[in-house]
Amino acid sequence: MGHQVVIFDFSVIRGLWETRVKKNKERQRKEKERLEQSALEKIKQEWNLILECRKKGIPQSKYLKNGFVDINEKNLDTCGKTPQLKKSHALSDGVNKEQNKFIFQLSGEQWTELPDSLKEQIYLKEWHVYNTLIQTIPAYLPLFQDLRVLELSKNQINHLPAEIGCLKNLKVLNVSFNNLKSVPPELGDCENLEKLDLSGNMEITELPFELSNLKQLTFVDVSANKFHSIPICVLRMPNLQWLDISSNSLKDLPEDIDRLDELQTLLLQKNKLTYLPRALVNMPKLSLLVVSGEDLVEIPTAICESTTGLKFVSLKDSPVETIVCEDTEEIIENEREREQVEKEFMKAYLEDLRERESTPSYTTKVMLSLQL
Repeated sequence: MGHQVVIFDFSVIRGLWETRVKKNKERQRKEKERLEQSALEKIKQEWNLILECRKKGIPQSKYLKNGFVDINEKNLDTCGKTPQLKKSHALSDGVNKEQNKFIFQLSGEQWTELPDSLKEQIYLKEWHVYNTLIQTIPAYLPLFQDLRVLELSKNQINHLPAEIGCLKNLKVLNVSFNNLKSVPPELGDCENLEKLDLSGNMEITELPFELSNLKQLTFVDVSANKFHSIPICVLRMPNLQWLDISSNSLKDLPEDIDRLDELQTLLLQKNKLTYLPRALVNMPKLSLLVVSGEDLVEIPTAICESTTGLKFVSLKDSPVETIVCEDTEEIIENEREREQVEKEFMKAYLEDLRERESTPSYTTKVMLSLQL
């Protein structure tokens, strides 16, 4: 059953969608409060109290009042349930503290390089470094063999060291919105990598073929760069489920794009595509396709009428005003900020689409049009 959602203006729809998202969150909050105050929730609390008291051998006279279960704080203390809860919370806090020992976090523009003491904490499993002025990743990176997550977004990093290939257990690499111009082929040695985010670097034009070795990758985001085509290595990632290559310079798609038979989401908006290949229909799990409608002159009818559950979303780009400015760095920074805001909006938009995935069986197509 195919669904088409056509949106003609990014900026106009944003306010509308933000309002809808807020209303949806408010409805969820009220529903949660209603459930918490409902009779069913009260019965559940009473039954849990009865079970707890029975386990401890506490007589009914201690927790029954006029034939009804009394769950006020005083009786909870009497039944010995509150100490149990405190013990549970203490255990939970202890687990959280233990987990935090393996996570390194750093942010703030006062940081221009990573602290020297970091190299002594080779047991770390996660790095979260963001919004700093750090430009380089230290050479001692291979010491962190237990590293699972490397989040380095919104910094000033200008290159990835070849040593990154030594991180055999790395699962998540996020170097979005930095100053990267290329990716080292050694990254292909991170055989357990599942998520790769290179978005917002503005200058990356190609990915090394060695990244074809990343067979576990399910998520790739290379949006807001300068790709003229989908990299060959990406087409050889058998488990890829999410590909965002929006805001690049694509003019066409490869005819063998259907070799990505596990792909579920394909984001292509803000490129220069003039047509879409019919091979998209042959992708069995593709459920969401987003493109820009400004330059499209040919769309296979089968895409709109697909019986595979494909949602086809066409975004008509609004022309961006060119501002003359002598400071090139300021222009690039403003562009990054704009891309980041639009990515956050698109993420909220897609999440809302997925929340409304269940449609009545008699619905064959949904179309939303805005005439400006």
